[in-house]
This record gives sequence, structure tokens and C-alpha cells, in this order.
Amino acid sequence: MSDDARVTAEAFEELRPLLFGIAYRMLGSVAEAEDVVQEAYVRYARALADGTTVESPRAYLSAVTTRLAIDTLTSARARRETYVGEWLPEPLVDDDPAGHAEQADSLSMAFLLLLERLSPVERAVFLLHDVFGYAFDEVADIVGKTPANCRQLAARARRHVAEGRPRFDPPERGREAARRFVAAMLDGDVDGLLALLGEDVVVTGDSGGGSPSWPRPIVGRDKVARLFAGLGRQAVDARLTMRVTTVNGQPGAIATDADGRVVTVLTFEVADGAVHGVKSLINPRKLAHLGAVADVRELWRQRRR
Repeated sequence: MSDDARVTAEAFEELRPLLFGIAYRMLGSVAEAEDVVQEAYVRYARALADGTTVESPRAYLSAVTTRLAIDTLTSARARRETYVGEWLPEPLVDDDPAGHAEQADSLSMAFLLLLERLSPVERAVFLLHDVFGYAFDEVADIVGKTPANCRQLAARARRHVAEGRPRFDPPERGREAARRFVAAMLDGDVDGLLALLGEDVVVTGDSGGGSPSWPRPIVGRDKVARLFAGLGRQAVDARLTMRVTTVNGQPGAIATDADGRVVTVLTFEVADGAVHGVKSLINPRKLAHLGAVADVRELWRQRRR
């Protein structure tokens, strides 16, 4: 590797967490975000090789990443219109490269779903300015608008997001609620679950149209408590392991089978000590970046033998 190529690669690696953070929040997809970031690097290296002067790798790569993400999101939205069942973002578990320790609230499933209300350009402007701290002059150069236009777009996006922006308990309190939830679930303890759930609790599942699935959200303490008590008994019968962890900056859990293959990922929305929302991802295509994925239907058949 030449010295110039090494400098190019080193500058990119330093910026990769930032670029991935932008792309992931734009797209809600780990695979698509990684593809966007890699393409941004290819274009950056090609520009330098062609003699282009790049005074600020951060500005150049941020701009390319954002523009690619806008294009990708535009086509992704057309696919989501025909998505079977509820659509949820792909989960980021533990140490996925998105800098979520510093900006956990902007990574939550609930927040990313709020961003779905925005147009791709609105989403980019809002994220770049309000989440990542870019000046409006920088944002304007990236999205091809005037600074005044960007201020208007950001204000409109901020209003949309503020209407439903979730409020979460501090991390340790949320993790404790998650630990208690998982323990009660695995014990099949309906009363224990009822004690943890808010009256307005909503469960959303994303199976991608596979089986098993919850085609619509499940609402209400009694239904949710019975649902997870039953799921807990099934998990024990299938010899699943459930590990409480951090998912998208919030308390969550990952279930694996006896061979360590991923079965599902849960996230918990905890406020005032109660669980008000649970999101469950079982779509194998959205779990593949976490490692080997179990065949849930086969697990179910084995459990019933």
C-alpha cells in the first residue's frame, strides 16, 4: 500500500463510526448502511486518485454518505410499502459501530420509527444538524439547499419528531426493568409481568412475513403479560438462552438456541419504571449481521416432539 493510500484508509477508518451512524439513522438497516459507507470510501479514494483536492475528509465523506443514503432511502421506501406485517429497523446489539453511548436516544427503535414520518431530505437535515451538530451552512452544501431552506426543513422535522418523541428512564433503571421482565417471562409469571407493564403497553413484532408472526401490534397489559408468559414457557422448552443487553441504545435482550444461533432480539421502552413498549425482531434477514440465525419453525417443531 502506498503512503497516499495508507493516509486515505486511515482517515476513512477514523471517520467510519460517524459515517455509519449517519447512514444507519437514515436507513434503519445495518447492511444498507455498511454498503453506503463502503461506497463512500470507494468514491473518496477514486477522487483522490484522480487528483481531486479534498481539504476536509470529514466534510467530503459526510456529504457522499448522506447523498447515497438519501438515494437508498428513496428506493427503500417503495419496498417498505409492500412489506408484510410491521416494519422495524435492524437491531444494533452491544458494541455495534454507531457510537450509541453518546447518542442513545437517537438510536432507539421508537425514535427511528418517528423519523419514518420525514422525507429523505428532511431526515438528513434533521439528523445532520440536530443529532450530529453540523452547521446549517455545512448541511446546505450536503443536501443542495440554501441554509434558510435547511432551517425550515429542520424546524418542520423537529415538530414532527417532538409530537411523539419517547421519554426513557436512565440506562441502569431501564436495564433492571429488562432483567426483571426476562426473569418473569422465563418463569411464565403472568403476575410478575403485569407488575412491570404500563397500562398502555404495545408490542410490535417484525417477522418479515415469516412464521411465527404478529401481523398487528398487541395492546394492553393483560394480553401482553399472557403473551410473554407463554413465550417464556416455549423458550424454556426449546432450551433458549436470553441475555439482557443493550439494543439500539436501550435495554433489550437477545435469545439464542442451544447452538448459539440468534432466535430473536427484543427491545424495551421503559419509563417511570414500567415497560410501555416491546419490539421483537424475528425476521432472519434483519438478524443475519449478528451471527448465525436459527430456523424458528424447526425449533418449534422440535419443541413439540
